[in-house]
Amino acid sequence: MILTDELCDRLCEAARSKSRELGFDISFAVCDESSLPRVYRRYGEALVLSITLVPGKAYTAAVTQCDTKDVAAAAAEGASLMAIQTNDPRITLVAGGCPLFVKGKIAGGIGVGGGTEEQDCAVTKHVVSVFEELTN
Repeated sequence: MILTDELCDRLCEAARSKSRELGFDISFAVCDESSLPRVYRRYGEALVLSITLVPGKAYTAAVTQCDTKDVAAAAAEGASLMAIQTNDPRITLVAGGCPLFVKGKIAGGIGVGGGTEEQDCAVTKHVVSVFEELTN
């Protein structure tokens, strides 16, 4: 298992520190390569809506192996994955979820919520970079 408790703790700290730097509270989730939950945290006064969205973002990123922002675009009317969320209600079509890869193989996914789309994506980008530093 790549996503050990210790690694998940490091990812949580990376997410929390980046969100503090940007000035907002977040919810943060990590799931494993099978899209099963590993960690969920709500920091400070993170938006209540993020409690349900964030685990879904992590799940979606892991199961589709894509950023949730890209899944949302592919799920639009007439697009290649149109209505994917109707087949799996856990699919979350909101930006802020990113897959985690090690040597080209899926290791899991993360989800961030609580800020604007830009803020959430900035935190996910930072966490992915920390993950890559720690696993490569």
